[in-house]
Amino acid sequence: MSAMRTDSVDYAAPGVGSRIKDWAGNIWTDKARLRRIGMIWGVSLIASLALYFYLTGGRYVSSDDAYVHAAKLMVSTDVSGLVQDVDVHEGQSVKAGDVLFRLDPRPFQIALDTARATLAQSVQTVTATRAQYRAIQGQIASQQAQANLAAKTYGRYAALQRQNAISGTQVDVARGALQSAQAMVVSLQQQASQILAQLNGNLDLPVEQTPAYQHAQAAVAEAQRQLDHTVVRAPFDGIVSSVDSLQPGTLVISAMSAFTTTSAVGLIASKNIWIDASLKETELTYIHKGNPVDFTVDTYPSCSFTGAVDSISAGSDSTFSALPSENSSGNWVKVVQRIPVRIKITDNPCNVPLRAGMSTVISVDTGHRRWYRMFYGN
Repeated sequence: MSAMRTDSVDYAAPGVGSRIKDWAGNIWTDKARLRRIGMIWGVSLIASLALYFYLTGGRYVSSDDAYVHAAKLMVSTDVSGLVQDVDVHEGQSVKAGDVLFRLDPRPFQIALDTARATLAQSVQTVTATRAQYRAIQGQIASQQAQANLAAKTYGRYAALQRQNAISGTQVDVARGALQSAQAMVVSLQQQASQILAQLNGNLDLPVEQTPAYQHAQAAVAEAQRQLDHTVVRAPFDGIVSSVDSLQPGTLVISAMSAFTTTSAVGLIASKNIWIDASLKETELTYIHKGNPVDFTVDTYPSCSFTGAVDSISAGSDSTFSALPSENSSGNWVKVVQRIPVRIKITDNPCNVPLRAGMSTVISVDTGHRRWYRMFYGN
């Protein structure tokens, strides 16, 4: 029997790549199906991303209501006089102790010389008071001797009068002389006590410890202080401002220095600089002292600075306003309050000057994330 031979064609099963290509082609041709898949997966992707960013967010608190602040002062003096010299100019950098301006020292030098003369006179007065006390003590001794003699004379006259040897008139005269001598002794003793009181009750008290000397010495110290304050110096390192309002010849009145700029020179610190940020009360939940802060300054947008939370105010901005809000009215609307937060600057990598009033954008790292709080609480 002869074998039959059958011709056959080998059939190859389609691969995975072909099946995916065919599936994608079918979906692409079926627009309705494509839209359904796009909507489902698109919404799922967006929801997943939103959930991720929500759970991993909440760590940073940002605000652009933050400004650079610096210690500033209108430097004046507590004595009145005419400005003699102004030793600085607008924008000049000064160190603590540098002279800003001077008043005419002549009236104050005259007052100091007068006080010193009064001090020297007080020494002479103490010496004269001691001599006066010793003189009165001598007068007391002399008058006491007179009183003793008058007492003996009166005693003899009284004995003779009892014997009718003398008249009563002579006894009365002796009695009056005795009383007068005794009264004089008392008067001199009172004068001695008064003089001794001027010496603080101690005749040998050093001159420097007497009230008169101390009073005169205090006057000298006050006159010297006023003379020293005619030279106005910078209390800290900084940059001078508002100089043009103070010119030689200006009358500086100490009582008005706090109410006018014509009696003072402005000084803005160059080292004591910080940032004050007004954050919403709802943003302060996890902010505390020491939190790291990154911030930028509008003047230097390419530079990033670092700092740390230095303190959180005990009251809101409105608490310290001249007219605080009253929430007792019937149409009251709740408004989120802002709390001042002070940020100290720890690093200035660009080494650029920061000036008071510059606008900044801060970002406080609280160290807390929503997912952590969700699973572990606060």
